[in-house]
Amino acid sequence: MAKISVVGGGLSGCEAAWRLAEQGHEVTLHEMRPVRGTPAHSTDLLGEIVCTNSFKSTDPTNAHGLLKTEMRALGSLLLAVAEETRIPGGTALVVDRNEFARRMTAIIEAHPCITIVRDEVTELPAGPAIVATGPLTSDALSTRIREALGEGGLAFFDAIAPIVSGESLDHNVVFPASRWGKGDGDDYLNAPMDAPQYRTFVEALRSAEGYEGHDWEAVPYFEGCLPIEVMAERGEDTLRFGPMKPIGLQVPQWGGRRAFAVVQLRREDRSGQLWNLVGFQTRLKIGEQARVFRMIPGLENAEFLRWGSIHRNTYLNFPGGLSAHGSPPDRPDLIFAGQLTGVEGYTESTAVGILAAVNLDRIVRGHPPVLPPSTGMLGGLMRYLRDAKPAHFQPMNSNFGLVDTLPEVIRDKDRKREMIVERATADFERWMAENAIEPVVPTLKVL
Repeated sequence: MAKISVVGGGLSGCEAAWRLAEQGHEVTLHEMRPVRGTPAHSTDLLGEIVCTNSFKSTDPTNAHGLLKTEMRALGSLLLAVAEETRIPGGTALVVDRNEFARRMTAIIEAHPCITIVRDEVTELPAGPAIVATGPLTSDALSTRIREALGEGGLAFFDAIAPIVSGESLDHNVVFPASRWGKGDGDDYLNAPMDAPQYRTFVEALRSAEGYEGHDWEAVPYFEGCLPIEVMAERGEDTLRFGPMKPIGLQVPQWGGRRAFAVVQLRREDRSGQLWNLVGFQTRLKIGEQARVFRMIPGLENAEFLRWGSIHRNTYLNFPGGLSAHGSPPDRPDLIFAGQLTGVEGYTESTAVGILAAVNLDRIVRGHPPVLPPSTGMLGGLMRYLRDAKPAHFQPMNSNFGLVDTLPEVIRDKDRKREMIVERATADFERWMAENAIEPVVPTLKVL
């Protein structure tokens, strides 16, 4: 079996190291704490969770629940430890964060095929390796990653605009068009506002409540990506001379007249299921985002698939510099995993870590890497990572807008999700069987 390095002792790194070790590989897991700490972590435990202690919904008809179903099919250490350390939280998988990290650390430390090295890795490993260092990757390693992937391969500032479901928009109100007719008109949808609607919207932005954020998440606002509410504070007309400028657009429903202001939505996927509110990066609280952004004409019933945010982050420009399975083109046995790849969320990061371990195991055994079908959640996430436009790439979490649409139109939302899950589960099981991928089932015998 191979000698493999895993860099990063977070959720994704632990999951990858454990799976590879269970498959007989000799794994060295590098974690820089406590030799070098981070602004977010408070212990030197492996698998420490630093934000919410919830792994979100376990309902299989929920997007996060579907991802957990796929993770269980592969065999997930995180989910097994989470069930052991679970505390009441309804349908959400909520854990005692301290007990969770202690159990994760004990299991990894006890594995006979894993050697834990407490050091700061400052160079990309030369042999087979998984790099899962997360959003707080050290400066030295970040420099090496940037050198390997090019200047545009790494981002340190995350200004995220909300994404909505295309089918939840009122297409009698929004209209497809690019400014001045340039480019493909189907790449943008436009929500027009008259003067009273615009002024009411600006006032709502000004009065909405935002997050203050953690000290370690404090970021300088760049002029090119100011929060939408900050722009609203600068003056009543700032937005309509900025991201909401109406010039170059004619509203067909208004007889070709120009609107007073326009909210543009940019296509995020080929099928038109995901639409990004252009220029609407924000630190508003989620409830406030829902309230204010549904004031936009055509978005009254919008389903939000990702909420806006602004925070410190380190993530790769996956579609601009990595192969479909997450490696530099010249190093198929060096796979990036976890939040560093551009996924958001504990389970998303961990699932990508599991897949990285599956593929590195295949590569060192002489088999090609594989990707799950895009009818499911993990496959949908991986498709987004490789197919998103590099110039606009931003992190993504689990949502049903990532998976293939059903061939038939289903009006009942509950039935539609049930059918998506049924298809996804069957396709995922078939994919595992076709590629001889066996689940690695945690036994958790460590006291």
